[in-house]
Amino acid sequence: MLIPIMLQKNEKIRNVAIIAHVDHGKTSLVNELLKQGGAFNDHQVVADRVMDSNALERERGITILAKNCAVRYKGVKINIVDTPGHADFGGEVERSLKMVDGVLLVVDAFEGPMPQTRFVLEKALELGHKVIIVINKIDRPDARIKEVEDEVLALLMDLDASSEQLDSPFVYASARNGVSGLTVESANKDMQPLLDKIIEYLPAPEYDDAGSFQMLVSATQYSEYVGKMAVGKVTSGQMTVNASAVRVNYHDAAIKNNFKVTQICEFMAMNKLPIEKTQGGDIVCISGCADVGIGDTICDAANPKALPFTKISEPSVEMTFLVNDSPLAGKEGKYVTSRHLRDRLYKEADKDLSLKVSDTDSTEAFKVCGRGEMHLSILIENMRREGYEFAVSMPKVLYKKDENGKLMEPMDKAFIDVPEVSMGAVMEKMGARRAELVTMTPHGSRLKLEFIIPARGLFGYKSELLTDTKGEGILNTISNGYDYYKGDIATRQSGSLIAFEDGESNAYGLYNAQNRGTMFIGAGVTVYAGMVVGSNPAGDDITVNVCKKKELTNMRSKSSDEALRLTPPLVFTLEECLEFINEDELLEVTPKNLRIRKIELDHGKRLRQRGKIVR
Repeated sequence: MLIPIMLQKNEKIRNVAIIAHVDHGKTSLVNELLKQGGAFNDHQVVADRVMDSNALERERGITILAKNCAVRYKGVKINIVDTPGHADFGGEVERSLKMVDGVLLVVDAFEGPMPQTRFVLEKALELGHKVIIVINKIDRPDARIKEVEDEVLALLMDLDASSEQLDSPFVYASARNGVSGLTVESANKDMQPLLDKIIEYLPAPEYDDAGSFQMLVSATQYSEYVGKMAVGKVTSGQMTVNASAVRVNYHDAAIKNNFKVTQICEFMAMNKLPIEKTQGGDIVCISGCADVGIGDTICDAANPKALPFTKISEPSVEMTFLVNDSPLAGKEGKYVTSRHLRDRLYKEADKDLSLKVSDTDSTEAFKVCGRGEMHLSILIENMRREGYEFAVSMPKVLYKKDENGKLMEPMDKAFIDVPEVSMGAVMEKMGARRAELVTMTPHGSRLKLEFIIPARGLFGYKSELLTDTKGEGILNTISNGYDYYKGDIATRQSGSLIAFEDGESNAYGLYNAQNRGTMFIGAGVTVYAGMVVGSNPAGDDITVNVCKKKELTNMRSKSSDEALRLTPPLVFTLEECLEFINEDELLEVTPKNLRIRKIELDHGKRLRQRGKIVR
């Protein structure tokens, strides 16, 4: 006879995740909750978006990694998890939701629910979490609060929310001004109404006090002092420092490691404070097991029993990371060997479940699969800042086959907000990329267009959209599963201008080359044969000699002695480089430079590969 487990509630704790579409104010809201929850001293200077500790997060104004913090308010400890808002980092959201018992859904008072709002809300509802809906940015002059309320309720109904979830309370806030209220009119003082609602409405975490210790690992962190730390919510029993523990995995019985707990920490404000023992329902850090991974369960050594872990959505885009073998290899990077590259990639895959890394037939190349171009570009940017030097291939989607052997490809829902005058250009481009228009909604002088499009059709489109809409177009995407292969798509219309020889570019060579297209480099840049130095709008690859020098002569003329006027070069960002490169090209990534190059550097061999005769 099974004895029912009696669960207790820890009323002194609330665990909450803040979820929303990108740029709807999640991190700013956490900032104010920390400030007004007493996390900082009165004299302490607090930076804006204090949770965005990563340099890339501050530069881009987005959250990339989910982070934990906590405040004490009216005797209750509120553990807060700030999650990313971009679809490419959905894996961070999925695993973070396993740690909490409720969510704050933050929605912009003008934009309303956006694609990522739907994705993260659906995941929260599936787990049965209670939801507090925060209408943020109510101070916007174009705020349309009543319409946004209706849109959120319509979204809840569309996602088959329970009757209790449909009755979710609304809180109105301006995170920038640090105010909230249960009505728009009362939101003029501080964040107390929101903090009160968290304690009142969200449930206290449940745990089995009499059972043996169990904690599902939902994140990992690293410290130079104690090594790898496992982060998760305690669901059963207690664990003390220096006690024996074991890590086990629900999906793989072979994963089993005994270890001694060297340190236990709780989150308070932005810090981790050492404690002697855990308490049920709290989110803690446990150190001592170097091999622990996300999805493992840390248990009492006397009773190892794994907890189930929701499988993270599969990646849809792959790239090949290679050791840099260009003529300039090894001159700018600190870590340049295949061993360095392999170790760094597998280390990243260990803490990011959305990332899959695998070896290839070559010891100098590795397959890396992620959620999207941004997901992989963030990894590339972080690696180059750490001193790594390597090359990457063009992003490709991951295909699969159905039971009848028919080819299927990943599809995306693309939401494009454009001025009405730009609709024709957008429709034309999306049609060429095999997109199907689902809805078209007028919004003043703008249109909101929703398309179903192959994921590969969006490669390189973002920059085209900005050009076609004079910088006013807004593109948001979200995964829409797999569908049958839609046919070939010619995404890149331009060809490449390729350097003919090794050397240093000069004004004379560039002046003659710029008539062929748009240059990517200026004078005084070291180049090598096979390096892409510009684009050709005509569509063919052309070899140009940007190192050619003007021959000296005794003859003088007014026209030949005039100053050479060079068009300023087009300098690509990392994402723009990834959008531009073709199948026969690589992107050379170093801490100092981004260089596009042909896979085959020799001009004669390239022509022979294309079936042309070299005379």
